[in-house]
Amino acid sequence: MGDTDLSTTSEHGVLGVRDVDFTLERLPPAPDLAALVERHWVVTWELPPGREASVTLLPHPCVNLVLDAGRLGISGVGLGRFTYAYRGTGRVVGVKFRPGAFLPFLGRPVGDITGTAVPASALWGPAADALAARMTGPVEVLVERVEAFLRERWPEHDPQVELVGRIVAALLHDRTITRVDDVTDRFGLTPRTLQRLFRRYVGVSPKWVLRRYRLHEAAAALAAEQHRPWAEIAAELGYYDQSHFIRDFTDAIGMPPLAYAAACRRREAPVSA
Repeated sequence: MGDTDLSTTSEHGVLGVRDVDFTLERLPPAPDLAALVERHWVVTWELPPGREASVTLLPHPCVNLVLDAGRLGISGVGLGRFTYAYRGTGRVVGVKFRPGAFLPFLGRPVGDITGTAVPASALWGPAADALAARMTGPVEVLVERVEAFLRERWPEHDPQVELVGRIVAALLHDRTITRVDDVTDRFGLTPRTLQRLFRRYVGVSPKWVLRRYRLHEAAAALAAEQHRPWAEIAAELGYYDQSHFIRDFTDAIGMPPLAYAAACRRREAPVSA
C-alpha cells in the first residue's frame, strides 16, 4: 500500500447530529496531487428568507485553502472548535492538505500560521485573487481550476513530508498508539526530533494530533450511538483514566460526554464556539 492510499485525516469533525440544512461533499484529489492533498470539500446550503443556521466543527491538524464569499484564504490548523453561521443560499469550497504537506508551499514553519487565516494572495500574489474570481460554476470545474493552480506552483519533493504523513496515519489508524512514546519507539525518533518535526511541518504537537483524532472518534461515536456508555467508548480509544477523558472531551467539545450524547439524542446543536 502506498502512502497516499492511507488517509491522514478522518471524516469526523462536525459536532452533534449533522444539520439537514447543509450538505457536505468530499472529493478525492487527482492522483498526481494526492501526496500533498488529502481531499477537496464543498459545503452548500439553501435556507428560506429570514432563517439562519450554524454548524460547529472541531478542526483537523490540516491547512485548508478556502473559498468563502468570493475570497480565497489559507487557514492554518484551528486549535479550538469554531461555529460557522450561514443564511440564504451559499457555498464554501476548500482544499484540505495532508498534515505537514503545506510547508513546501508555505516555505516556512506551518506553526507560523496555526490558529490564523491569511489571504491566499499573501502567499501567491495577484494570481490567487485571479483564481478566486474564476471560482464559479459546477464543482467539477472549481476542482479542475484549483488543481491546475496548484500544479503550476507544485513544490519540490520533501521526504520529511512523507515521514510526517506516515506518522500521522499511524496516529489516526492505529489504536495501539496511546502515547507519544509509542510513536518515537516505532519510528526511531527521539522525542525532541519528533516535536521539532511536528512544530515545523504540522503546526501542532504529536500529542495534540493524537488527542484530537481520538476526540473526533469519541464525538462521532456518541452522536451515532447516544445510549452507548461513554466509558466504553473512552476505553476503546485508549483512555483508561475516565477523569482524563472527561477533561479532554469537555475542553475540546464544550460539554461533558454524557451531556453531549443527550443533546445529540434531542437533535440539538449541542455546542458552539
